[in-house]
This record gives sequence, C-alpha cells and structure tokens, in this order.
Amino acid sequence: MKPLNLLGNSVPPIFLFQTVESKRTVKPLRSLLASLFLLVFLVNIPNTSNAQSNASTSAKSSDIDSPVQLSSVVVSATADEIPVADAPYSLAVIEAEDLRLSQMARTLPEALRNQPSVMVQKTAHGQGSPFIRGFTGFRTLLQVDGVRINNSIFREGPNQYWATVDPLSLKRMELVHGPGSTLYGSDAIGGSLNVYTYDREAPPQNGFYYRYSTAEDSHMGRVEIDQELNQNLILQGGFSYKDYGDLEGGKDVGKQKGTGYDEWDADGRAILSLHDDAFMLFGFQRVSQSDVPRTHKTVDGISWKGTEIGKELQRNQDQDRSLGTIQLHLENAGSWYEELHAGISLQQTEEARDRVRDDGRRDVSGIDVNTFGATLQFHSDSDWGQWVYGTDFYLDQVDSFRDDFNADGSFKGSQAQGPVADGAEVANIGLYLQNTKQLSDQYELILGGRFTHIDTQADRFEDPLSGDVKSLSHDDQSVVGSARILTHLDKQQGLRAFAGLSQGFRAPNLSDLTRLDSARSNEIETPSPDLDPEHFLTAEVGLKVENETLQAEAAFYHTWIDDMIVRTPTGEIIDGEQEITKRNGGNGYVQGVELSGNWFFADAWSLRGIAAWQDGEVDTFPTSDPEKVREPLSRLMPTTIGATLRHELQPKTIWLEAEVRAAAKADKLSTRDQSDTQRIPPGGTPSYVVGDLRMGWHPTQLWHVTIALENVADEDYRVHGSGLNEAGRNLVLATQYRF
Repeated sequence: MKPLNLLGNSVPPIFLFQTVESKRTVKPLRSLLASLFLLVFLVNIPNTSNAQSNASTSAKSSDIDSPVQLSSVVVSATADEIPVADAPYSLAVIEAEDLRLSQMARTLPEALRNQPSVMVQKTAHGQGSPFIRGFTGFRTLLQVDGVRINNSIFREGPNQYWATVDPLSLKRMELVHGPGSTLYGSDAIGGSLNVYTYDREAPPQNGFYYRYSTAEDSHMGRVEIDQELNQNLILQGGFSYKDYGDLEGGKDVGKQKGTGYDEWDADGRAILSLHDDAFMLFGFQRVSQSDVPRTHKTVDGISWKGTEIGKELQRNQDQDRSLGTIQLHLENAGSWYEELHAGISLQQTEEARDRVRDDGRRDVSGIDVNTFGATLQFHSDSDWGQWVYGTDFYLDQVDSFRDDFNADGSFKGSQAQGPVADGAEVANIGLYLQNTKQLSDQYELILGGRFTHIDTQADRFEDPLSGDVKSLSHDDQSVVGSARILTHLDKQQGLRAFAGLSQGFRAPNLSDLTRLDSARSNEIETPSPDLDPEHFLTAEVGLKVENETLQAEAAFYHTWIDDMIVRTPTGEIIDGEQEITKRNGGNGYVQGVELSGNWFFADAWSLRGIAAWQDGEVDTFPTSDPEKVREPLSRLMPTTIGATLRHELQPKTIWLEAEVRAAAKADKLSTRDQSDTQRIPPGGTPSYVVGDLRMGWHPTQLWHVTIALENVADEDYRVHGSGLNEAGRNLVLATQYRF
C-alpha cells in the first residue's frame, strides 16, 4: 500500500500514526494514551486542594429530592457553553427525561421526529435516517461526546448508522441546523447532532427503565449503575436489551411481516476529577443488532398505494459498533489559553449482509472499519474577542468482503471487494479557527474558518463490467468559512435576531469512489473513482424570543448547491439490475422556513408547535444521456406541522398531553424517486394526520410512569421514502425508577 499523503508530500510515519499491518491494528494507541496522561501534567494542573470542597458540593447534589434540570445551554453550535437563545443558529436541545418519558423514543432517529425541518425516513424498522434541511446520510453529521461517528463508508441517502446509538444511554442531544463544516469538517451540511452520555453536574443515581409497545409487541429494558466511589471518581454504566416483533400497521395494512429484530447495548464511563476545573473521561459503548431485515426488498414487503413488492427471499443485516474514548477537559487554566479539550478515540464498525435472491443464490458481504481519532481544542480570551481553535485527525482502516454461494448452497467464490473497496485507508485532518467578538452591548459577531485535507488509498476495487481489479489513490482538500451575527432587539422581552452565511463541503468518501452494491429499487451502484468535493453555501435569517410565557424561533434558509455528486444510470444491466454510477454536476438549491415554539398561556397549560416548508431543485442525469435536467431534490420533505397541548394536572405529579402531526402529500418527485417503486407510491407519498394521547404520573419523586395511545385513529401512513408503514394504533407504556 502507498504511504498516506496528507499535505501533498510524503509525511513521516510518526506524524501519520501509521498503523498498517496484516491484522490492521492501531499501534499508536498505547503511546498516545501515555501522551495524554503526560499532557495532564504539562498543562500545569494544580493539585486537588479543592477536593474537600468538591466532595461537599457533590454530597449536597446527591441529596436533592427532585430530578436535576439541565441548564438551557448549547455547546455544539459554537464550541462554547452559551444559552440556547444566544446562539445565532436554529437549534434544539433534547434532554434525557424527554427522550425516555415524554417521547419514549425507540431509536435515536425517531427522537428527532418532532423537530422542524427534520423528516425521519426508515428504510427498515431497525434503521432510520433523519433528513435535515433536505439532506441525509453522509450529508449530516453525528457525534458522540464530541467524537465523530461518520466514517468513510457512510452511504448516500438514508443509512442505518444513526440507529446504532442507544438513546437510553444519553443525557442530552444538541441538534444544530445548517452547515457546521467550520468546526466539524466534511459532511456537516444539512445539520449536526452531538449527543452526550454524561453530565458531571447531575447527582449519581442508579436505576432501571422499561418500555413496552403493543404495535410491535416489543420490550425495551435498561439497568443503570451510577456510583460516586470517592470525592474524585464517578463510575457509570448501563445495559439495554431490545426485542422487537413484527410491526403492526394501520387498520388496512395490518402486520408487516419480517420487520422484527433484536438488539443489545452496553456502555460505561469513569469520570475522574483532577480538581474543580479539570476532569478526565474514560468512556466505552457497544451496540449489537442482529438480523435486521430490509423488508421492502424481499417477498415479505407489502404493496401499499401501488408500491411493488421486492423479489429477494431474504436480506438481513447485522450491525455492531463500539467506541472507546479518553478525554481531558480543563477550564479556567489561567494561561495563554482558558480552556483545553483533548481526546483520543477508537471506533470499530462491523456490518454483514446476508442476501438470498429469488433464484436461491446467496451472497454474504460485509465491512469492518477501525477508526482512530485524535482531537485538540483550545479556548483563549483576548482584546479581539474569544477564540476557539484546534485540530482533529481521523484515520479509517477498512476491510471489505463478499462471498457468493450457488442455489444448492455450495460455495461459488469470493469477490475482490464487498460493498466498498477492500484494504483501504482514509486519513482526515483538519485545522480550524473561530472568533466571537462582542461588537457592542447589542451585537455579537462570530467568524470562523477551516482547512481540511482528506487522503484515500485503496488496494482493491472492481470494475464489474470488465472484471478488472484496480487500486485507488485520491486526495481532496477544502477551505471553508462562516460568518454569523446576533443582535438583541428587545432585551426586556427576550427578542433576538440572527443572520448567517456559512460554507459547507463534503469530500467524496469510499462509498462514493468505490461502492459496488445495491442502491435504490432494482439498482446496483458501481465505483466512480474520479470525483471532486461537493460545495454548499447557506444563508439564513431568524428570530428568537425567550421570556416567561414564550420560547420560540423562526428561520428562513437558502442553500446553494455546487457540484453535488449525483447518481446517474449508465444504460448497462448487471445481474438483472440497472447500473448506477456517480458524477459531479448537481448544481441547485434547497430552501425552507422552519418554526418552533412553546407558549405557556395559562397556569399549568402550555402549547408547543412546529412547522416546516421546504423546496429544492438540483441538476440530475435521469438517463444515460449526458444532458442535465433540473428536478426536485430527491425525497423532498413535504410541508409538515405539529402541535402538542400539555396540562400539568397536579404539578410535578400528573401531566397530560395531546399531540397531532400532519404532513402534506409528497408529490415533488425526481426521476429516481419515481423509479423507487418499492418505497414511494406512484404520484408520491400520501398526506397524513396522526393524533397521540399521553399521560405521565410520578407516584414518587424517583418513580415515573408514562402511558400513551399513539395513532388514535389507526391511520395507515408512512414517512416519505420509507420502506414500511408506521405503527397503527399503539399502546405504549414506559416506567423509570431511580434509587
């Protein structure tokens, strides 16, 4: 394999953290771990003279009877802790109690279904992919505790990876709409989601959680341990088990055969306080999903409103992901920097697909990815404002395979690659700088920029028409910037306005360059090794208000799309499927309006609402003819509204909610939407209106019970682009006990 080329020249192995061996292990992990511990002493951390005071504070926190309310701050938008209302972005913070006991979220993507400009598509019941401002898959970014989950095998369009984060393990989620490439690099186009698994301020609490749903006869359970071993060390951990049966649709659809699956999740953390302003985090999580069916591709699929039933006898996916991280967080350093945040991580992703075609032929394919990450971020104050700057580095090592079997079960042979190139490495390094300047008592300006270089090397990928096996050497670099301003229009009423102009980019990854696998209905995607980065520019303006009776925001955005990588048919047929390749050339736009708010209009009464409108077009190549055609953006989100009326029947004891969600008909279809006949009905996905009822009860301060009747009218409906219908009338019970 060729040496990685990060900066245009050969770079010494010590800088590259080179790790190439036959077993592809990450050799520098031990030395970097030692380096991180050494950093603890190099940053002049004082001794634990405040330990006794810290222990006293912790003891007081542990005696609090009621659950702790997390402060309304956001970190992901600017890398600084600031109030949500003061962030010049459209965003949302979702906290653990809302995830578990109000929404009773089954998966991470489903936890976002009540956010404006977010459409949660589900190809399968065990998968989910949010469309954020028109983009999904590798054009949205997911991070766990600041560690990048996106890697070089993420696919275009909906994929399953967001569903490999257990929502029951989270303390809070921060969703930022729009480009985040200045701070986070490639992929952060439609939006960024950063989820957090720990909260240093919350008192330690052990507990258990259970959720049951009738529509899928499912059981979700979790046991948690949260112990303060001494004044400096907290240990946390949890184990979740999930058993999902086949999903029952609405009154006419009935049971959707072949949709159930099993999952288990485990996570653990050690939080070591070095002193009041410094701590280390040692974290681990693992998710394992077994036999998740992609039902719409198989004979178990349903025909709904004219959709076609798949032909495959079986298509099951196993998914395993683990993440280990070690982080150092230092505040109030009193040096040339005020804060330091450093970390290393190792993520392992394993996936395997077992497919049986209609003629009995079987193939088993899969991908293994080891991703090593290292991040370093500083915060400094100066006369010119507050500075955030740093670097991040991620290295993917990818192995890919495919084994074919004859209809009689005999082994036929192995392919040169699986879904992506085999024997690949992708190095991603970035440098960024951001300044926040208080121009006056009324205006605040944020300026930022980033340089990113991505180098891709692959040993083996196959041209399916010629049968040639090739290698790949590809590098991309990009410079992006962002400017955002916030102004206080009326401080007494909490009225603010913001505006922003932000660039975003996405470098072609292994899935773009070397994919050889199924795409949409009856399509096979083949390698396209000569692609360039995509570029985006988003302008947005918005209003925010936050006072005693109203918390709301409204935003309009327009994103210019330049050189987006688009799929196009070649006219060739490979093994009965239409060949699809990729090319740059998708110029266009997406724009929209998003509204959200919570109105406390009377004692114990509140009304929350969301609304979103979206429109977009992009140049495509609908046929093998090289002529471009301007078409609607694929799987464009229809106009959507939602409202939730809440009443505190007995404050802090009993609450009631009534919710309604509605979406217009999704009939703005691209050519490829129209050909996706197994998921999108002819003429588009029908409109729907769905109502839910919920009640929560606190028998004690530590015990909570929620019961909900979802889809009260038992409507048949599906989210646009999904491979199955949503649940019909569904009774859901959730309970949580802390001790």
